[in-house]
Amino acid sequence: MDSDLWEKVLSPDNEYRRQLIDQVVSTALPESKSPEQVSAAVKAFMTADLPHELIELLEKIVLQNSAFSGNFNLQNLLILTAIKADPSRVMDYINRLDNFDGPAVGEVAVEAQLYEEAFAIFKKFNLNVQAVNVLLDNIRSIERAVEFAFRVEEDAVWSQVAKAQLREGLVSDAIESFIRADDATQFLDVIRAAEDANVYQDLVRYLLMVRQKLKEPKVDSELIYAYAKIDRLSDIEEFILMPNVANLQNVGDKLYDEALYEAAKIIFAFISNWAKLASTLVKLRQFQGAVDAARKANSSKTWKEVCFACVDAEEFRLAQICGLNIIVQVDDLEEVSDYYQNRGCFNELINLMESGLGLERAHMGIFTELGVLYARYRPEKLMEHIKLFSTRLNIPKLIRACDEQQHWKELTYLYIQYDEFDNAATTIMNHSPEAWDHMQFKDVAVKVANVELYYKAVHFYLQEHPDLINDLLNVLALRVDHTRVVDIMRKADYLHLVKPYMVAVQSNNVAAVNEALNGIYVEEEDYDRLRESIDMHDNFDQIGLAQKVEKHELLEMRRIAAYIYKKAGRWKQSIALSKKDNLYKDAMETCSQSGDRELSEELLVYFIEQGKKECFAACLFVCYDLIRPDVALELAWMNNMIDFAFPYLLQLIREYTGKVDELIKHKLEALNEVKAKEKEEKDMVAQQNMYAQLLPLALPAPPMPGMGGAGMGGGFAPPPPMAGGMGMPPMPPFGMPPMGTY
Repeated sequence: MDSDLWEKVLSPDNEYRRQLIDQVVSTALPESKSPEQVSAAVKAFMTADLPHELIELLEKIVLQNSAFSGNFNLQNLLILTAIKADPSRVMDYINRLDNFDGPAVGEVAVEAQLYEEAFAIFKKFNLNVQAVNVLLDNIRSIERAVEFAFRVEEDAVWSQVAKAQLREGLVSDAIESFIRADDATQFLDVIRAAEDANVYQDLVRYLLMVRQKLKEPKVDSELIYAYAKIDRLSDIEEFILMPNVANLQNVGDKLYDEALYEAAKIIFAFISNWAKLASTLVKLRQFQGAVDAARKANSSKTWKEVCFACVDAEEFRLAQICGLNIIVQVDDLEEVSDYYQNRGCFNELINLMESGLGLERAHMGIFTELGVLYARYRPEKLMEHIKLFSTRLNIPKLIRACDEQQHWKELTYLYIQYDEFDNAATTIMNHSPEAWDHMQFKDVAVKVANVELYYKAVHFYLQEHPDLINDLLNVLALRVDHTRVVDIMRKADYLHLVKPYMVAVQSNNVAAVNEALNGIYVEEEDYDRLRESIDMHDNFDQIGLAQKVEKHELLEMRRIAAYIYKKAGRWKQSIALSKKDNLYKDAMETCSQSGDRELSEELLVYFIEQGKKECFAACLFVCYDLIRPDVALELAWMNNMIDFAFPYLLQLIREYTGKVDELIKHKLEALNEVKAKEKEEKDMVAQQNMYAQLLPLALPAPPMPGMGGAGMGGGFAPPPPMAGGMGMPPMPPFGMPPMGTY
C-alpha cells in the first residue's frame, strides 16, 4: 500500500478518517493475510501519531486469533504503545501475551514508572534478580522482596535482598539473607553494620560462613572480637588454638580498649605479650597474676603500672614487690615516691625504701629519698639514717628537705658532712634550742671561712651561753681579732666574764687586751697580778694607767703608779710619788735606775731635810755610782751626818784602794809577760843553733838562673844573718842556717 495514501487518509483534515480507521481496525486488517499490508498499516498509524487507534488495531491483530497473533514485533509494539498511551492496559497485555522482549520491555516499564508491570514482566520471564531489584529499588518493599526470595530461592536474589536490608539498617535480617545467599563479598560492610547495631550473635554466624570462603585477617580478627562481645570466651580459646590468620595483637588491643578484659587476657597470654597482659590483669584486679606478668615483661613502664594499681587497691605487699624493681632505676624513683605520697601511703613508702636499701643495685637516690621521707614523716629516725649512710646520700637534696621540715639538728650535721661549716654555724646560732651542742659548735667554729661568723658566735654565746664563752674564745683565739672581741665585751659590759680568755691571750701583747686586764686588776685591787701584767706586757697606755692609779686609795696601787712612771722614764714623777707615800726604797731604786746624778743628789738633800739619816746612809749605797763623793761628804759634814756617811766613805776608800791595787797588779803582770816573752825567744834561738850543729856538711846549691846569691833551690835569697850572741855564730832570723858557713 502507498504510504502517501495512508498519510492522506489519516490526515486530520480528512472528515472520513474516523470511519476509515474503524473499518481498517474492525474488518480490513484482521482479515488480511499479507504481512506487508499489516506492516504498512501499523506504520501509517504510528506516523500519524494515533496511539489509541494503533492500540485498537494491534488488539485486533494480536489478541484475536489472527494470522499475526504470535508476531514478536507486534506484541512488543502493542505493550510499548500501551505503556506510552494507556498504561492501564499494560498489565492485561503482559498477562495475555507471551512472545515479546521481556528484558527490554521491562526496562521501558521501569522507566515509565510502571513498577508493578515491570515486576510482572521480569517475574514472567524468570528474571528474578531484575524483579527483586524492582521490588527493592522502585517499589521499596523489602517484605515483598523477602517473600519473593523465599519463593525463588536464588542466591543472587538473596544477595540483593541482603544488601537492601543492610542499607535499611536491618542488620540481623541482612546477615540472615547473606547467609542464605552464601555471599561473603560484603563482609566489611556487614562487620561495620553489625558492630554499629551490636548484633554480634548474628555476626558470629555470618563470619563463620565467610571463613569457609575467605582467609582474611579482618574476618578472623572480627570473629574473635564478636566472640568476646557475646562472652563466648571458651570459643575464643578454641579458635586461637586452631589455624587462623587473625591479627591477635590488634584484636587484643581493641578488646583492652573496649574493656573486654577477660577476652584480652586470653589473647595476650596466648601471644606472650606480658606487658599488656599485666595491664589487663590489673583491670581485672587480679594483682598477683599482674605481678607475675610484670616480672616476665620486666619493663619499667609495666612495673610502674602494676605497682600504682596495687597501691590504689591497697595491695601493698604486691606493690612493694613491684616497687623494688622500679626504685633501682634512678629516673623512676621520684615518680613512685610522689605516687605513694599523693595517696597518703607514707608508711608503706618508707617500708619500700627501707627494703630497697639492701638491694644489690641500691643507689644514692634510694638512700636520699628515704632520708627525705624520714624528714617528713619519721623525724625520729632521720639522724640515725644520716649518720649510717652519710657517704651514700645526696646531701644537697637532703639539706633542702631538712630545711623545709625544720630539722635543725640534722641540717647542721649534714652541713658539717658537706663541709659547709659557715651554714652549719649559722644554723646552730639561728636555731639553738634544737641544734646547739657546745662541743660540736666549737669544732664547726674553727672551720668557718667567713670571719664575721666568729664575732656572731661571740654575741651568740654572750646572749645564750655566757658560762661557756671562755671555752669558745680559747678555741677561736688564733683566729679572732682580740681587740674586736674586747670591744664587744666592753660594749656589753662583760669584760670580767672573759677574763680567763684575756689572760690566755695576753702573751700576744695586744694593747686592748692588756688595758682591759689591767683595768680589771685595778678594779679587783689585785696589785700583784697588775704588776706582773705590767712587767710582762708593755703594749698599753702606761701613762694613762699610772694617772688612773696614782691617786688610788691602796698604797700598793700608788706604788704601781710610781713603778709605771719609772718604766716610762718619768723619773721625777715616780720619785715624787714614792716620796709622797714614804716609799724611800722605791725612790732610791728609781734614782739608781735613772742614772741621773742630779736626781740622786736631790734625794740626798731631801733625806737630810726630812732628817732621815738612815735613808741618807742607804741612799749613798743605792746610788753609789751616781753620787759624787765630795758632794756626799760635804752634805754629811755640814749636816752632822759623818757617822752615817762613814760606811759610804769606807766603801769609797776600799773601792779606790782596790782600784789602785788592781792597777799595780796589772802593771806587774805586764812586766812579767814581757820578761817571759824575751826568755822564750832566747830559748828558741838556742834550740835552732843546736839543730844546725847536728846537720851534715853539704855543698852549696848552684845559683838559679837570673837569681843573685847562693842558697837552696827555694827560689829566694836568705835574709842577712842576725847578730849572734853568747859566743854563738850568727843565725838567720828563721829557718835553717846556710850550708857550709862554718
